Amino acid sequence: MKNINTIALVALVFIGSTLLLNAQPGNPTSPAPLDGGISLLLAAGAAFGGKKYYDAKKKID
Repeated sequence: MKNINTIALVALVFIGSTLLLNAQPGNPTSPAPLDGGISLLLAAGAAFGGKKYYDAKKKID
């Protein structure tokens, strides 16, 4: 009987604590910065293409 009372008391504490423990909502997340990565990739692609063009032009001459 003592075991049942202990389990009932623990269950009531956990059930009752959910009514009191209300957390505040978190801060809204900021959107992902897409421009920084895309412009870096475009600059790297332009540099790579320019080098390939320069090397091909140099090889022909």
